[in-house]
Amino acid sequence: MAYQFINVEKKDCKATITFNRPEALNALNSAVLTELGEIVDDLYKDDDVKVVILTGAGKAFVAGADLKEMESLRGATARAFTVKGRDIFRRLELLPKPVIGAINGFALGGGSELALCCDFLIASEKAIFGLPETGLGVIPGFSGTQRLPRRIGVAKAKEWIFLGQNHTAQEAFEVGLVNKVVPPEKLMDEAHALADALLQKSSSAIALAKTAIHRGMETDLDSALEIETGLVVAGFGSPDMLEGFQAFSEKRKPKFS
Repeated sequence: MAYQFINVEKKDCKATITFNRPEALNALNSAVLTELGEIVDDLYKDDDVKVVILTGAGKAFVAGADLKEMESLRGATARAFTVKGRDIFRRLELLPKPVIGAINGFALGGGSELALCCDFLIASEKAIFGLPETGLGVIPGFSGTQRLPRRIGVAKAKEWIFLGQNHTAQEAFEVGLVNKVVPPEKLMDEAHALADALLQKSSSAIALAKTAIHRGMETDLDSALEIETGLVVAGFGSPDMLEGFQAFSEKRKPKFS
């Protein structure tokens, strides 16, 4: 299916999702969010896609929410827009497949919040991160106040959110937000190399591990350990486990489904 503001390319078990509204620095409005929601729903259903890559066209990954639309929101309409973005981002975060953010440029406001929903972040040296909302008289509304402290710690998250300053890719790497910083011309090659490495592993095991991590981070340690145990048991006897153990005994690379 073709979309107006987002390009989707599926090839070799990978889906590359490119925000393609460069004249607006790929800003998020209701139409873009609707398309993203439909794409995320499709990714849940498409068993042929094992890894997802998100990136942006032009100078921006996503430069935030569309201020032209936001400035007229009040009360119920403000809540509807916020809940829409929040829920789509949550579904993306919980997608039982690895999601790689290839951050090519500006990732501001909603763009940084979208990046926080990815499992891995590879950033171009030209990437810029930031949550500038306090300078506009509002606060991050698509999860920034909740995910950023979980990612980089409360003290640094307060600094980033309260001051609303922009941060380089290197700064984002130093606080643990980004996994790797690369030259711009190597960004997509690095993202695909990571995706290819993930494709060599069991997709079902990765899905279980992702579920264990996310659910465990949202509860106490004892409960988290029980969640992990249940998911470990769920993986025993699976086709991928049988193939993995057999390949190990035969000293060959496994061929996971």
